[in-house]
Formats: sequence, C-alpha cells, structure tokens
Amino acid sequence: MNRKPRVLVICTGNSMRSQIAEAVLRMDLGDRIEVFSAGTHPGSVHPLAIAVLADIGYDALQHRSKSVNEFLDTPMDLVITVCDSAREACPVFPGAHKTVHHGYPDPIRLSSPSEREELMAEMRDRMRRELCALVIKELNLDEAR
Repeated sequence: MNRKPRVLVICTGNSMRSQIAEAVLRMDLGDRIEVFSAGTHPGSVHPLAIAVLADIGYDALQHRSKSVNEFLDTPMDLVITVCDSAREACPVFPGAHKTVHHGYPDPIRLSSPSEREELMAEMRDRMRRELCALVIKELNLDEAR
C-alpha cells in the first residue's frame, strides 16, 4: 500500500507554533503529505494562532492541542521540532525515520498584543517558506513529482 509521507510538527504546548506549521504545511503540501502537530505539554490552541491563519484563508477553529503521546504508535517519516524546549524534551521521536529542529521564537513572551500578532504573522509567513522547503528537501518530494 502506497501512502503519503507523514510529518509531525512538535512544540511545547501545541498552541501556536506547531499549529501554524501544521496549517501552512497542510495548505501548501497537503496533496503530497499527511501532516500533524502535537505538544510535549499540550494546552489549547491560542486564539491569535487561529486569527493569523484566518488571515490567509485557513480555518483552524476545529484544531485542538494534542499530546505527542497520541502519535507514539504512528510511524512518521519526518518529525520537526519548532521550539527549543520541545527539541530538548523530544530529541528523538520513536517511530520517526528522521527528526530535525527548526526553531522559532515564542510570540507569547512579547508583552504587547500588537507585537505578538505582528510576530505571529511574520512567523507564519517564514514557516510557510522555510518549512515547506525543508519538508520537500528532507522527504525528496521534488523527485516524487
């Protein structure tokens, strides 16, 4: 049985960075990969993540924060950690063919809501460019076309 390659994006809370990464990868590469996100200590999806995704036409209202434990028995072709603490907590993911780290700053650390939103929008756009290129390279998707 031929299946699409599976990608798991991990951050600590699965509330912002990994949610945005999952969404942009699904938007741009969803016809070629299956993509999931999870957290080492999941919380809830941050409203600002939902808002910056809505700005590019992606509806994340049904997204939920998930634990990495939900995916321990699911073989993954690529695991990407997008925050340093998730990288430390999950340096190797069981069942993953490859794990890479591509870190992004935590927008919640900014005190101003407008600064947070601006950083998240910039991060969303960077993720869209950088993570799509990373997944294409790591999974040799150019060769698959």
